[in-house]
Amino acid sequence: MPQEINYDPFFTPEKLLDIQAGLYGVPAKERRTAELLALVGLKDQAKSYTRALSGGMKRRLMVAKAMVHSPPILVLDEPTAGVDVELRQQMWQNVRDLNRRGVTILLTTHYLQEAEELCDRIAIIDHGRIIVDEAKEDMLSRLDSKEIVFRLDRPVDLIPEALRRFNPQILSPNGLSVSYCPRDIDAGQIIAAVQGGGYQIADLSTVQGSLEDVFLQMTSNG
Repeated sequence: MPQEINYDPFFTPEKLLDIQAGLYGVPAKERRTAELLALVGLKDQAKSYTRALSGGMKRRLMVAKAMVHSPPILVLDEPTAGVDVELRQQMWQNVRDLNRRGVTILLTTHYLQEAEELCDRIAIIDHGRIIVDEAKEDMLSRLDSKEIVFRLDRPVDLIPEALRRFNPQILSPNGLSVSYCPRDIDAGQIIAAVQGGGYQIADLSTVQGSLEDVFLQMTSNG
């Protein structure tokens, strides 16, 4: 699927998929036109002129066109460029559905949240060179730090001695945060230090860097 939308405005989505299937030599009885239109949410627009479709619908039609010959690998180039939040979520769901059906998806994107949301394995290309190619979880583990944010049962009037070595920051009367490197410190140690100081933990959350942070870290080092 190319980044730019291309279509014939004088044909319907149904006709365009039939033509595309014909170009790939798919026999008429083996064509999946209705199935693909339903898959991308265009069943009701099957017989409408393509020029009348919204920009988001046209992008979904592009995905359907790329699927007419049942490819084992689908290459998507910036599939959600210029689309709104709701449509992006729909496109992501379409990609997940295709993947569950056994289709391998190769996604190229500058939208790193999209890659983090959808991909199992990620490669980062910098100046035309692949600088890292590994499983998403391994890539995210490259981040130097994480943060634990605590909401305690009472105001923090004194930092527990055992917790001071972690350089905690008081965020609010009952709020405390600790930044740490997962490779060097176990989160359980920090939690134990808070509890050892006589505080009860009412709630806690962890904040981890994103794929964008990894990208900046990797490219700045290169």
